[in-house]
Amino acid sequence: MQKPTWFLAYFLLGTAPAAAEVTINDQGFTTRNVVTIAAPPAQVWAALVAPARYWDPAHSYSSVAANLTLEPRAGGCFCEALEGGGSVEHMRVVMVMPNRTLRLSGALGPLQSEGLAGALTWQLEAADGGTRVTQTYVVGGNMRHDRAAIGPGVDAVLREQLTRLAALFPRARESE
Repeated sequence: MQKPTWFLAYFLLGTAPAAAEVTINDQGFTTRNVVTIAAPPAQVWAALVAPARYWDPAHSYSSVAANLTLEPRAGGCFCEALEGGGSVEHMRVVMVMPNRTLRLSGALGPLQSEGLAGALTWQLEAADGGTRVTQTYVVGGNMRHDRAAIGPGVDAVLREQLTRLAALFPRARESE
């Protein structure tokens, strides 16, 4: 099976801009990114739960954003359809508080083949006439990769998705 282009990107992102916040420890790493979007939480939520609208297809197995779906309910799947009837479960939805919190569990991309647990939380708060979106990904467990090397790369990919989500709305800006 051909590895998607983003597989290598995790390891080649040494020249990427510095992460908003990446914390590395002996157990894993945590990433945190924040943006304020000039739209009410309900509009941001509607876009957030439709990853095909903003997820970069280069960071998928099929290279087709339209193949990405997310069921916004506990137990729902953030999944991708593949050619020939194949599929990928990227993450499992574990918490849904519409217009406020979306939490998914799982290890993304190359982390999926490791002994890891991950929690990706998108927190939406009304702020500054719009919505402050805080994206946090906490990853821990046994991995063969160097945490200090892969943590910033994972952060860069997730930050890109947050930036693409914000780009769906006018006047979005980075926060904190």
